[in-house]
Amino acid sequence: MIKKDLMVLWRHKPRLLSIILFPIIMITLFGYGMGGTLDNIPIVVVEQSNGPITDQTLDALKSMSIYDIKGIISDPDKGKEMVESGQVKAAIILPSNYDNLTTNQPQSVVMYVDSSDQMASQALIPATQALFSKISSQVGLEKMQMNNSGSTAESSQSASNQSGIQVNTSQVDSAQNGGIVASFQNLANTVNFQIDKIYGDIKYIDFLVPAVLAMTVMMSCMMGMGESIAGERERGELARLFMTPTSVSTVVGGKIISKLVIETGRALVLIIAAVILFGIIIKGSMGLTLLLLVLTALCFVGFGMMVSARVSTQEDYVQMVMPFTMPMMFVSGVFYPVETMPWIFQKIAYIVPLTYANDALRSVMLKGVGMGAIWLDIAVLAGFTILFFALGVRNFDRDI
Repeated sequence: MIKKDLMVLWRHKPRLLSIILFPIIMITLFGYGMGGTLDNIPIVVVEQSNGPITDQTLDALKSMSIYDIKGIISDPDKGKEMVESGQVKAAIILPSNYDNLTTNQPQSVVMYVDSSDQMASQALIPATQALFSKISSQVGLEKMQMNNSGSTAESSQSASNQSGIQVNTSQVDSAQNGGIVASFQNLANTVNFQIDKIYGDIKYIDFLVPAVLAMTVMMSCMMGMGESIAGERERGELARLFMTPTSVSTVVGGKIISKLVIETGRALVLIIAAVILFGIIIKGSMGLTLLLLVLTALCFVGFGMMVSARVSTQEDYVQMVMPFTMPMMFVSGVFYPVETMPWIFQKIAYIVPLTYANDALRSVMLKGVGMGAIWLDIAVLAGFTILFFALGVRNFDRDI
């Protein structure tokens, strides 16, 4: 019996290859890609002054692995626009008086952060707060030294000019204590760090739901196509169907439409459940959200048809799609931002369709953007859909 099963496995090369590769892929993803620290988060820095403090701040930002500085510009509006367009996750705005040590007013540093990426903002905010708290202390000490040196010089000049005047000791002590208190207040308030969450406070569940919707549609479409085509072929139902004067295009078209109707209904149920159970608010258009889910379903129905077109059993189909579906869930940013991945996984993320479905749905549901802001995601999903259907129809074998 063991020999028979091994021989069957040897004859089904896709199944054998999947059994060998799938565990390796999954352990690699879990070992190197999941739950790591967030590094190389893209940001932009806006500098509006020149001087040693600005230079020290830029050096400190460049030395921290959490930041990937995409540019140093001088226009605050452009920095904010880069965050809103998704080019960077945050913009750090250094004020025009940042290098002025003589002012008693605190230098206000503002960070615009893309709060729709909840995990990236959760890492950026405390790291940046800690950095500018340290910078504030250093700048405050420099101010104290300048003030003390100035006070010493004034006291010496006053003593030489008014050596004959008697001074009330209690008044001197009071003035000195007041100066110390003022100095420490200046030390504490040297740099005033402010955070502007562009899309408001977003919880992890808000970040998770759009991607879970896309992932659920992907899994159900791909597994459903295995049952719909490979399963019916294995049971002989397709063979009996093709004995009638029915064309391949009619059969395939019917399978696609029926699956699309089912998955659109499932997606609508998922959205309603998310709103009722978790209080999810869709900031963008509900119609555009449904359109994206339909396009996502169509894309993965095409993928399932492409794979099932050449397999003879449902088990072969499952073994062939698993090395694609499971890794795709992890590298496309469903649970963790793409920035948590090693660079090779980040590159892979942008060649799988689920990444673009996640990005488009999060942009609409969390940011409230329109179709103009996600046209690239839509174009890529449409391109994948056309490619999958073209390969599936071309390779469909009615005689297997």
